[in-house]
Amino acid sequence: MDRPIADKEYFYIVRDILEHQEFQRLSSIIHHGNNRFDHSMRVSLFSYRVSKFLHLDYVRVARAALLHDFFFEENEGVSKKKRTSVLVKHPQYALENASRYFELSDMEKDIIVSHMFPVNLRIPKYFESWIVDVVDDIVAVYEKSYVLRKQLSTSVSFLFVILLNYLR
Repeated sequence: MDRPIADKEYFYIVRDILEHQEFQRLSSIIHHGNNRFDHSMRVSLFSYRVSKFLHLDYVRVARAALLHDFFFEENEGVSKKKRTSVLVKHPQYALENASRYFELSDMEKDIIVSHMFPVNLRIPKYFESWIVDVVDDIVAVYEKSYVLRKQLSTSVSFLFVILLNYLR
């Protein structure tokens, strides 16, 4: 594992997942313009911090949030129909994979399977599940907007160079 994690307690809680060979495969899957491993880490760490601040079950939150997108179907560069199908079904895929490799509590299962509410109509049962659902949405918007800002910046730079050459 080559990603430094400053919060030692967090790392202790999720280390077995981060070092698991199957979970590490997520780093090669494009997700919101980044990769699914980094997206899952971001959602997990922020959800962990919010839950810890609110004195909730931050251990289960950290672990389940890390596993919330533990699936291997591509969602980038595929047809709109396939993308919609994966969007709706991926919480179940993630739960199946997570259950195959890790022991999960009822709360962790609910966090994983309900993180796409209201898209998949699985209403979260726990406050912790709501936190991961909301944090995942915020992180996804941030990641998508970063990609769009980067593309816009590149386009503006390109137009600026053309304008400068034109004005010479």
